[in-house]
Amino acid sequence: MALSDTRFSNRRRALAAKLASQRVDTMLVTHLIHVRYLSGFSGSNGAVLVNKDLSAKISTDGRYFTQIAEEVPDIEMVEGRNPGLSLLKQVEGPRRVGFEADFVSVSALEQLKEAAGEEIALVPISGVIEEIRLTKDPLELERLGLVADLANSSLAELIAEGGLRAGISEKQVAADLEYRMRMKGAERPSFDTIVASGPNSAKPHHGASDRIIEHGDLVTIDFGAHDRGFNSDTTRTFVIGEASDFAKEIYQVVLEAQLQGVEAAVPGAALADVDKACRDVITAAGYGEYFVHSTGHGVGLDLHEAPYAATTGTGVLAPGMTLTIEPGIYVPGKGGVRIEDTLVITEGVPKNLTRGLPKELQVL
Repeated sequence: MALSDTRFSNRRRALAAKLASQRVDTMLVTHLIHVRYLSGFSGSNGAVLVNKDLSAKISTDGRYFTQIAEEVPDIEMVEGRNPGLSLLKQVEGPRRVGFEADFVSVSALEQLKEAAGEEIALVPISGVIEEIRLTKDPLELERLGLVADLANSSLAELIAEGGLRAGISEKQVAADLEYRMRMKGAERPSFDTIVASGPNSAKPHHGASDRIIEHGDLVTIDFGAHDRGFNSDTTRTFVIGEASDFAKEIYQVVLEAQLQGVEAAVPGAALADVDKACRDVITAAGYGEYFVHSTGHGVGLDLHEAPYAATTGTGVLAPGMTLTIEPGIYVPGKGGVRIEDTLVITEGVPKNLTRGLPKELQVL
């Protein structure tokens, strides 16, 4: 198994306690990330039923019987091509059964209602499992550190070996980086690698195109690796050949903003204040209108998950949470810069998972 039985049963225990506080008898979990979090099952079709008395059942189809027996030996398995419906039919009423309102479509809900019968009351539940996932346990943090090291060392090698230079396309750089990550053991990239050069660097989520990288370009690379369920997320911006005064200026502003954000990311800090620490630096430099996204997000089984550092962010940081700090400036027609680290919040200075990648301006 990827994690210990005790770890999964403790997570289900935490969920059961929250269900009891909301007068919900049973929770039907169909979102695959949450199925994995509560059981360890990593297949592409599954659901888990968790009762407030701590009993549980899991369902999948015949493709995964061997896998689920290996990954989830501690929960009774129910066969079902539609796991959610199969588990709901196992519930005997009268019962209040919660479902994941944020992940169940209208048509799926209609199917659940038909399967529930008159004695089952379906109750929409939001954010409960996400709240439990906010704080990572030591093994989760270990896995996050390993996958971050895998990804970051891949970029470091690419740079050292001349893989980012004038005369090659953005797509070539992205393919090279993704190949290196896979060769180091990644199952896949966490997301489509962004290589944004020249004017494309002013597009926060440009992707990677056929554009040929040129002398003087700003090049932003946003990338991550996925392994054993966990993700990494890092961004660095480089200059090819020679840095213009504009490139030097906005790079220094973003770097200062990023450092201020890292410094602000301590236990008890309001998430909106972490965003403000970055945004104030960029605004004071006259580029406030060009910082067009939030400062950061958590990273774990999902690439983007709570907590969220934004102007509208709510809540405070606590030890064991993860958070990216990724301010940016994007000036249309001229170029942009983003610098991103992934942090683990600790009692003292946050632990930076983006090791081995310098943040000072690199001219290649």
